[in-house]
Amino acid sequence: MKFEKVFIKNFRNFDDVEINLSNKNIFFGLNDVGKTNFLYALRYVFDKDIRKQNLLDSDFHDKQLDKPIEITVVLDISDTDDSDCQKLRAQLKGALLSEHNKVYIKLVAEYNKTEMVALPILSWGGDVTHLHEMKQRGYLYEIDYVFSVIYIDSYVDLYSLFKKNVSKLVKNEKDEDKDTLEKIQNTIDDLNEHIASLSGIKDFQDKLTPEYKKFHDEGISVSIKSEIAVKGLYSNIIPYIKQDNDNNLYPTAGEGRKKLLAYSVYDILSEENAERKINLFLIEEPENHLHKSMQLALSQILFTDNKYTYLFVTTHSPFILVEMDNVNLVRIYSECKTYSVSTFYELPDAYKKNRKMLNRCLSEAIFANKVLLVEGPSEYALFDKVLSVVHPFYEADGIYILPVYGVGFEKYISILKELKIFNVIKTDNDLRTVKGKNEYSVLGFTRCNNCIGEERLPTTPIIENSIDSKRRLYDVNINTLNEIRRDWHIYLSKVDLENDLDEFLHDRLAFLLDNDDPVKYLQDAKNYHMVELIKKLTDEDCIEIYNHYNFACLKEVAE
Repeated sequence: MKFEKVFIKNFRNFDDVEINLSNKNIFFGLNDVGKTNFLYALRYVFDKDIRKQNLLDSDFHDKQLDKPIEITVVLDISDTDDSDCQKLRAQLKGALLSEHNKVYIKLVAEYNKTEMVALPILSWGGDVTHLHEMKQRGYLYEIDYVFSVIYIDSYVDLYSLFKKNVSKLVKNEKDEDKDTLEKIQNTIDDLNEHIASLSGIKDFQDKLTPEYKKFHDEGISVSIKSEIAVKGLYSNIIPYIKQDNDNNLYPTAGEGRKKLLAYSVYDILSEENAERKINLFLIEEPENHLHKSMQLALSQILFTDNKYTYLFVTTHSPFILVEMDNVNLVRIYSECKTYSVSTFYELPDAYKKNRKMLNRCLSEAIFANKVLLVEGPSEYALFDKVLSVVHPFYEADGIYILPVYGVGFEKYISILKELKIFNVIKTDNDLRTVKGKNEYSVLGFTRCNNCIGEERLPTTPIIENSIDSKRRLYDVNINTLNEIRRDWHIYLSKVDLENDLDEFLHDRLAFLLDNDDPVKYLQDAKNYHMVELIKKLTDEDCIEIYNHYNFACLKEVAE
């Protein structure tokens, strides 16, 4: 079974949106753009607990009460060997024909102004133009017998969760449990007898009987007994932590520990339903209260554990996404109204064994509104310094500098483009030796062409690899390069970072670094010496860099 799409109309901040889905989905965006509302749209379709609350006028987009709320989910059930497809087909019965390979599940809610509420009506079938209204038993619809929603909010209450579900989690079904339960009852009986035998109880009993007889002497006496009873065998059990090699018990006081324990409880509950139902995990901001290391561990579980086959997660944390693969990235954003875009992300084969290298950088970038892609750490360090001077809160304003570290620009560009995240590229004018020939391929030009998707720059090899040859190559093609800057936001260096700086700041660099050849000095120990330079740059130096043609990429991403 595969999730394909969801259509949402007139629900909360969604006027009319269509969102592509897959079986694992990550929803991200700034605060208050509708991530939680999207999960609620799914919950109203699949979760009986939220659906039975009905819908209020505040659930209608801009309170357009004359229009119904409509939420439609599209599922692919073409894999007839898949057990979840079989479960769904069995429940649909006459609403699905043998030739149907998709299931449409639709919720419609019309506002009743007299009752001041909107009742959700569910229908489904294999033909979107001819859906069958679902049968209802009490507040349960037919869909509730095939889907089970595990909704985990960002501030899950461990103790409430434990007490609500303890009867499902703890089962005494072994023969020896009968003896133990009998001992518990005998212990309670003994306890009641001991309490009744206390001297204070006896004295009170002896005083109470004669007082009663003053009113009505009918040959009886008053006896005081204890009636302690177990009202719910598990009503007072709670989880504690026990360290290895330590017999002491410790309260589960830390919020992070409570959250991880709550996830463990949800995992067990999902296993209880796995044979009978299809489990859907809807998880809100799992990073809350978790240290970075625990977020990374949770990422590993969410994206590799088979329990989480159908996963819908909202998050603000790049660490939750470090282990992602085969996921649908959904960006929800707001301009004058709420929009959404999505793209399916599959980890390239080259990074399967070390997915963190690619995923960590990408997962940080997708939370930004503008991304500046650069070659490596030297560019990052310098550009961060310059932007921090001319735009001190650039990161808070959604601007992110992403070093590609040799991964290649194209892999990032395609994702950012699909998610409609504005991106600017700054790359070097590299040359590479052509094997077996005394010539050099124009690698920087080729990289620009690949990013554009068409051959705008010449790719004929040249016969000299020098600083001057790179500058001549740039000058000959400067008109095209400027068009590429304007139309595709790709900024090729005339040479590279250090030489482009030296072109207009040579004397200043020589003075700050106390070296007559600042380019060689910077490139000899690239990262270390760049950090040394950055510490010495003044605000005036940074402004000059920002305003120069060679580094116009900074102005484009910042303004």
